[in-house]
Amino acid sequence: MVQSLNTKTSTPFPAIAYVGLGSVYGKLLIGDKAFEFFNDANVEDSIQIPWDTIYHVEGVLHRNNKIGRQIVVVLNRQGNSKRQNHLRFSSKESGKILKLVREQLGNDKVVKAPTIIRTLMKKFTRKKG
Repeated sequence: MVQSLNTKTSTPFPAIAYVGLGSVYGKLLIGDKAFEFFNDANVEDSIQIPWDTIYHVEGVLHRNNKIGRQIVVVLNRQGNSKRQNHLRFSSKESGKILKLVREQLGNDKVVKAPTIIRTLMKKFTRKKG
């Protein structure tokens, strides 16, 4: 049995974790010490992310400022790596999840996900200096 890192947790939210080439259905728990995802089919297959390893959490917004279903957890860089790991989750109750994450991390670490246009503009603009 997998031991939870949290001592206090929220109610479990049904969610989907996009891992590798497929998706995994399970429950998402927001607690006092970690962000946790447990697989429905195999509870031993879990994702546990302590709050201090999270760089920021991105919420997807649509054009009419409605919160989308996807949540992206960006982890801190490991060692000398230039890339950051991204974990993507999806849930119908993403607004509630982002509010609970904001309570743990603070307002500055819950941000809007960059749009495709903003990403392309960043790639093709020159850096000054």
